[in-house]
Amino acid sequence: MRRWVSLLTNLFPVWVLLAGAVALVRPAWFTWFSGPWIPWGLGIIMLGMGLTLRVEDFRGVLRMPWAVAVGFAGQYLIMPLLGWTLARALQLETPLAVGLILVSCCPGGTASNVVTFLAGANVPLSVVMTMCSTFAAVGMTPVLTAWLAGHYVPVDAWGLFRSTLVIVLMPLLAGLALHHGAPRLVQAVLPAAPLVSVAVITLICASIIGGSAEVLLGSGLRLLAAVALLHAGGFALGYGFARLWRLGVRDARTVSIEVGMQNSGLGAALAREHFATLPAAALPCALSATMHSVIGSLLAGYWRWRAFASAQTARPHPEALRASKRPESE
Repeated sequence: MRRWVSLLTNLFPVWVLLAGAVALVRPAWFTWFSGPWIPWGLGIIMLGMGLTLRVEDFRGVLRMPWAVAVGFAGQYLIMPLLGWTLARALQLETPLAVGLILVSCCPGGTASNVVTFLAGANVPLSVVMTMCSTFAAVGMTPVLTAWLAGHYVPVDAWGLFRSTLVIVLMPLLAGLALHHGAPRLVQAVLPAAPLVSVAVITLICASIIGGSAEVLLGSGLRLLAAVALLHAGGFALGYGFARLWRLGVRDARTVSIEVGMQNSGLGAALAREHFATLPAAALPCALSATMHSVIGSLLAGYWRWRAFASAQTARPHPEALRASKRPESE
């Protein structure tokens, strides 16, 4: 059962892609998942993430402070500025520009930990970075969104702060408390938590795509290009930023994944809650969930293949190994 759950969870990009495609043709199948369902759904995801946290994880920041600091700076410098730049350069319509900036100001996505594992990068660093950027999102996401998206529309930074507090921080702390206060319950629930998160994110993305199908079809290529460039740029610049500050290759790959993958569900929930007059603002967030998962998975596969190829090259040929073991008299 655990193997099947793990397999279904790792196919996350496939489910989001399929559900989004169906939502374009049959919107009603998914648009029912809207209104209060979206923040509640995201709260469940954050609760699931909180269940995996331990007090010990917070000490991880003290064990690798430089790598965490570089990743944190990359997360909240590279992505917001890149989102704003792309929105201006591609001259996106106001709702789409606001949505792109909003998702770029969100913390790292929880799927980044899985992609980091698949890439053979530093999983403990990934977990600590996701945790730090998520907790910091309570302040950073509202402030950055108000600063960068305020050029387009008035942004209620205080309202964003309250929503982020309720949707992110409270479920995380509740999950952390349950992890230590009810360990048996957590152990029973934890195996299914990632799959539940995948199902909820898939419903959120498909609901938004179905509700904004006309906008997507009308501005398709430009919007897809903006979202693709946002995440491809995040992965590339995150890696370069980490190497610039002298992190090793393995840690640099981890920072790349953390910077390139956003908590798109949080962006979608905040867009629905605070930009209700701009329904299409949630669309870049929905597309982001698919795009960063696909690019991240491909990148993880490439890095994993590189590691395998390097290991094969470094391994001596069997004939040479046998020759080295022969006595010198032979």
